[in-house]
Amino acid sequence: MKAIVIDQFGGPDVFRQTELPDPEPIPGHIVIRAAATSVNPIDYKVRNGFVPAFAPAFPAVLHGDIAGVVEAVGPGVTKFKPGDEVYACAGGFTGLPGGALAEYMLADEALAALKPKTLSMSETAALPLVSITAWEALFDRAQLHKGQHVLVHAGAGGVGHIALQLAKWAGARVAATVSDERKAEIAKNFGADEIIMYRREGVSEYVDRLTGSKGFDIVFDTVGGENLDRSFEAAREGGTVVNIAARSTHNLAPMHQKALSLHVVLMLLTMIRNRDRQKHGDILARIAALADEGRIKPLIDERRFHITEAGEAHAYAESGRAVGKVVISHN
Repeated sequence: MKAIVIDQFGGPDVFRQTELPDPEPIPGHIVIRAAATSVNPIDYKVRNGFVPAFAPAFPAVLHGDIAGVVEAVGPGVTKFKPGDEVYACAGGFTGLPGGALAEYMLADEALAALKPKTLSMSETAALPLVSITAWEALFDRAQLHKGQHVLVHAGAGGVGHIALQLAKWAGARVAATVSDERKAEIAKNFGADEIIMYRREGVSEYVDRLTGSKGFDIVFDTVGGENLDRSFEAAREGGTVVNIAARSTHNLAPMHQKALSLHVVLMLLTMIRNRDRQKHGDILARIAALADEGRIKPLIDERRFHITEAGEAHAYAESGRAVGKVVISHN
């Protein structure tokens, strides 16, 4: 099969095209003929060596997100049959089969689900990692329930725009931070009840304006860094902060003073540690149902890339110019 690989860590120019053996189905796994994948920050962090612990062995086929068609099934597979249209986040990291930047990907059936009927392959490929991350953050960790007031940082981002939709579906009142008017409109279209232009309004100002100085029940920080400190400030006493980018050092006194709960989500652990992988497949099945009900839709950047342009897609995603997920098609 044709594949795009890296032989070393580096910039977007380290990708090269090569031929690799077609994957053979093994017990409990399916072979997916790839139609599309999408770029997540973890993909280019693996590529550039920022997170070597998550990197597969060289020559490495990257990317976890995939949408495609089941080509073959291994012994013991019960969920799928050849010809099924599926999606998953199931490869491209240490301890997993090859990634989605190849014609075929071997995937644990537990990590996959039937794709939404109402979405294209490209739209579907934008969903797996960000949807699982948002679901785990809001429901598994924060235990979000109807009537809560939720703040989603970077509401027009990859994880953020899915979190807005899930929080609204669950009956929450949702606020979103954004950087400009274009992203404000995007956040509104994806369910934000309240918009915070964080470059114009400080935390104390929007907490006063939107919560009467009380603070938010749940703060979902998809940004990290100094924004985690702002998240502590924005949460109410006894509230919950969930973070997906906790690679920095912080003073926890503000958290202690409010008796906050802090949760960190790293959805890759379920995959690479092989712990309860079926949970991911179950989440994707729920997301597919919500998409077909019109409750969930992906935000995809207008620029599209072919698999042979993986380097260009990575460079574009890293540049910060993309609005929505960057999708790479195999066709």
